[in-house]
Amino acid sequence: MDFSFDINQVFSERVSILDQTLAAGRKSAGTPHLQAHIATVIDELGRASAKAQQLPASITSASKLQSQRHQLYLLKDGESNGGRGVVVGFLKVGYKKLFLLDRQGVHIEAEPLCVLDFYIAENLQRHGYGLELFDFMLQQKNLEPVLMAYDRPSPKFLSFLAKHFFLTQSVPQANNFVVFEGFFLNRSVAQLRKVPLRKPDGEIKPYSLMEREVVLQEQRARPWPFAPPHSPQQSVSSQCSHSLSVGSSPSRAPPRASPSSFPGGNRDQSPQSPFIERCRARRSSHHLFGSRLGLVARSSLYSRHMDSRAAGLLDRPLPEYGATEKPLNE
Repeated sequence: MDFSFDINQVFSERVSILDQTLAAGRKSAGTPHLQAHIATVIDELGRASAKAQQLPASITSASKLQSQRHQLYLLKDGESNGGRGVVVGFLKVGYKKLFLLDRQGVHIEAEPLCVLDFYIAENLQRHGYGLELFDFMLQQKNLEPVLMAYDRPSPKFLSFLAKHFFLTQSVPQANNFVVFEGFFLNRSVAQLRKVPLRKPDGEIKPYSLMEREVVLQEQRARPWPFAPPHSPQQSVSSQCSHSLSVGSSPSRAPPRASPSSFPGGNRDQSPQSPFIERCRARRSSHHLFGSRLGLVARSSLYSRHMDSRAAGLLDRPLPEYGATEKPLNE
């Protein structure tokens, strides 16, 4: 692949290693027009590779190389084209974190060196250029081909790996990468790590006992017909507890005094203490008020106005704590 400019002036070495800086040696570093020529070569090679692999878009370009931590090995033939040189092809590699499956189906987390793109110009194929470029990369990385992963290799690339490196038995994967037999055997424990099993979702904790009793008491305090039916499983301790909102954290209740702490109290003392009597009187007054509201709601359930009898029930004063309520029909 030839260009309008002199390739030997842009790439001084037979194999140039390019990275994010788009610099091929010291000569091109900091030289805008040389870096522009390098970007042109990379973009042209990327389009040719995508066309050869029948890809909808190129996966190699100068802008992508600048934004990724990949390396591109570019091979040239400096004696062709009247001494101006031609570009033979390129090989792009980079490390990627992958989740792979071994022969037993166990998920393995690894970060191998991956071959991301490989292209040799069509008119220069079958001349040993591809093997020369691939061997240069292996020597520079000090790596074996079996320890690498290959991103969507073309049938030609798979034939290349089988012919020169005897890589024929691949391990099926759920992604687009291909790994071969020996990838999982020749790696250390530090390079391969089994993915831990997913922890089961924990049970959703219900309301605490105190919060549930608060909710039940608030529902029980509603007038008929909004009050739920009385449940015999409700504890007696919730009947004297203070009202709390569902979303707020319940405050710590003051410690209860033992019966012996009261004057003259002992274990045989009757549970009819003044504190319990006040709680019962308070419950009876709340129950009476709720029954009055229930009568009002029952009498005006399908009417927008209350009658005089229902209004009179609300006007009657509530009894004091400890007083007995007279029947309503008197």
